[in-house]
Amino acid sequence: MKEYILFLPAKLGNLKLKNHIVMAPMTRSRALGNVPNELMAEYYGQRTGAGLIITEGTAPSPNGLGYSRIPGCFSKEQVEGWKKTTYEVHEDEGLIFLQIMHTGRISHSLNLPEGAQIIAPSALKAIGQMWTDSKKMQDFPVPKQMDDNDLLLTLTEYVASAKHAMDAGFDGVELHAANGYLLEQFLSPISNIRTDKYGGSIENRCRFVLEVVAAVAQTIGKEKTGIRLSPYGVAGGMAYYPEMDETYSYLAKELNKLGILYIHLVDHSSMGATPVPGELVNTVRSCFKKTLILSGGFDKESAELELESGRADLIAFGRPFINNPDLVDRWKNDLALSNNLKMNEFYTDNEIGYTDYPIYKANQD
Repeated sequence: MKEYILFLPAKLGNLKLKNHIVMAPMTRSRALGNVPNELMAEYYGQRTGAGLIITEGTAPSPNGLGYSRIPGCFSKEQVEGWKKTTYEVHEDEGLIFLQIMHTGRISHSLNLPEGAQIIAPSALKAIGQMWTDSKKMQDFPVPKQMDDNDLLLTLTEYVASAKHAMDAGFDGVELHAANGYLLEQFLSPISNIRTDKYGGSIENRCRFVLEVVAAVAQTIGKEKTGIRLSPYGVAGGMAYYPEMDETYSYLAKELNKLGILYIHLVDHSSMGATPVPGELVNTVRSCFKKTLILSGGFDKESAELELESGRADLIAFGRPFINNPDLVDRWKNDLALSNNLKMNEFYTDNEIGYTDYPIYKANQD
């Protein structure tokens, strides 16, 4: 029988992983009142077969709570709530990182607490709509362009949230600079038309992202800091621009200088976006000397090929973990995967389609 690299123990900096499998971050909208709860702890605790779990996107501040029922990590109550999840994961010898996600212009006032505001690099609204629990689908509003005070406050919020993550027992954090959210909004000239030192050139558009990464890494340790990037993604109104490859090549070089733990590079072609060119993946691989995680539509066999080729150190999987909490065991033992994916229950507020997927039993699928 073939011995898969995928299932062998791996290293992530100083961390020892059970295998080369990462559970990718996925918004699931179960945090009632934006506070992590017992149901979420059960969900993550069911999926500790992964070498590393990365949580759903978690807001560093009230301004970052763009969606209904997403968790935060900026209050004492939220930290206490997250402790339930880290306890469950660590009890089964799992490892878990908190993904810190500020939604920026991908937001709506109906999803924000009183006093919060929708901010972005530039006052450009995103195309499309988003769900609100009170009025269902609503158009994206025009965000406020961040001024110097907003920039400084937001940076300090990222740092404070990373510190809270450590207090909650997480093994590290992943900064979400992908999927059209705030940090990617700075990277793209489509969403960033600033004329100050944070806009225009590639170096300027990358500046705020690198400042946030550097500040977080200095605070909690570069060995506990990762980042997620999604070149060629189209989420949140993102689109191709001519300097895209050059932007991400520059960013990879600068992130390497900062010495952070990993880059998590996402290919959204399985969801309709243009594939990330192999040449760009190779460039990131050569420029960034630490761990490279790849994700985007992989199955067991295609993931193994990437590991064998050396283009990736770890592979992240998203949707297969939703209806297969025991995904790793199923793959290791050549058991059938569940095909009962309850897509209508992805973002509801209860256990249905969340923690009610069973582990493998003969003939159940």
